Amino acid sequence: MPMNRPNASLPGPRRSVLLSRGLAFFGGLALVSLIWAPLSASEEPEPMEPLFKVVDLARGESAEVTLADGTEVALKLLDLSARRDPIREAVRLAVARVELNGEEVDIEVGNYRLPVTVGGVQIDSIITSDYYTNTDRDHWQLEQDARFRIWPEASPWIRPGTFRHPLGQRFLSMGTQSGNESTFIDGGERPERRDIYYHAGFDFAGYEGRTEVFAATDGTVMSLGDDHLDREEHPPVRPRYDVIYIRDDRGWYYRYSHMKSFETVLEVGERVEMGDKLGDLGKEGFSGGYAHLHFDISMPMPSGRYGIQDAYPFVWQAYRDAYDPAVIAVARPHSLARVGDEVTLDGSRSWARAGVARFEWTLSDGRTVEGPKATATYDRPGTYCEILKVVSGDGHVAYDFQEVQVLSRDFFEDRLPPTIDPVFHPTTNIQAGDPVKFAVRSFRIAPGEGYEEWDFGDGTPPVRVDSNPYDRDIPETSRWARDGYAETVHRFREPGDYVVTVTRTNREGYTATGRLHVIVE
Repeated sequence: MPMNRPNASLPGPRRSVLLSRGLAFFGGLALVSLIWAPLSASEEPEPMEPLFKVVDLARGESAEVTLADGTEVALKLLDLSARRDPIREAVRLAVARVELNGEEVDIEVGNYRLPVTVGGVQIDSIITSDYYTNTDRDHWQLEQDARFRIWPEASPWIRPGTFRHPLGQRFLSMGTQSGNESTFIDGGERPERRDIYYHAGFDFAGYEGRTEVFAATDGTVMSLGDDHLDREEHPPVRPRYDVIYIRDDRGWYYRYSHMKSFETVLEVGERVEMGDKLGDLGKEGFSGGYAHLHFDISMPMPSGRYGIQDAYPFVWQAYRDAYDPAVIAVARPHSLARVGDEVTLDGSRSWARAGVARFEWTLSDGRTVEGPKATATYDRPGTYCEILKVVSGDGHVAYDFQEVQVLSRDFFEDRLPPTIDPVFHPTTNIQAGDPVKFAVRSFRIAPGEGYEEWDFGDGTPPVRVDSNPYDRDIPETSRWARDGYAETVHRFREPGDYVVTVTRTNREGYTATGRLHVIVE
């Protein structure tokens, strides 16, 4: 059966410099020559208009909007609804019911959702007021009840040739945290915390110091670590030692956070081109201890202030344009539940160029379920990772994994289960026999509680490592460093699609399970 592989190769390593506190950043899907030239006023490019219009509405309010191609849009916000979990009362699904050019439709908000076509246009929703009832911060600067983006019916979501995937790894190949998703990878889903950190921007987990980060757009470096231009003129910029801000020709500000290193040629006030390497991914700053790139975009909002917009559709479009994948499996966002609760597993956000022929779930209880959605209940606390297989109409295959964090019914009294973050490098163009690096870190683990155990899915014996060894002996197969990730190397002997599994169990017998899809050619 044909496999779903990108058709481009990763760039080779580029020169970088470690910052004083070990900054890190991921990037790069194609090698573009480095050109950083000082930007003078005469070289400032003409402003580039976005392809969409942003509209904020209160319940019952209407707006008339003219799009870039002259399309007239009549939009009315009819109502809002939200489904919350019974543990933290966090919003897990927000829905805006609208009337759009005479058609009524429910628009689901954020969380790996792409714009939908209705009423002769495309529309999505970034944020609703439901999230403001228990959030601990305001990323969006919404003053009404809901925010929408509207495109012409046949329009791309972002202008082709002006945006690229910012990382040197396969899209959705590891853990992510999307816009509107409550943060969870580092064990952040804690029931005692009712001020929810709903994520804005997009987190891409990656391999610390190995995944390269690239400029998503042409633009000007507004800040580099603690060095920056006049902040009064650039309100979205918040300098920090591990962060770079770039302003593109639309006037949007791009934040790249948790960098392990920056390229030595970068300078504040100078111009970068789309695809230039910015540095390497890490877990500096307020990363939660897991290695990832936080990527977000700020633009002027109807409130008159800069707010975060959802970058997911732009990354999706850019990845498809660059790599032409046959199928993309999406089993996200994650779920939070109690023992005995019914959990819905949802793969309906997946896509295939030739159409999806089959969805197949392989569940922790041994069942196999056909269809885009499945339900499961769990009789023991733990972090579960359910397998989604998507087969396209022309036989291509992709996998993704839905994480389900399950707490006891007495979650305020009982210990929380561990969580886990597995990563690997490289993610593309792996040949049979090539060394593949794997790393893992577990959270909510105490000293001496077991090991991580890798099953590479190819019939070879399991491999133990320890990301939390303290003073005990470390297996020879592992190298533990101060970064908290235990590393190992594996070689796959045959081409194929491998589902790699890693687990760690605490003293109570609660297990965290993580999975990766590795494609070997």
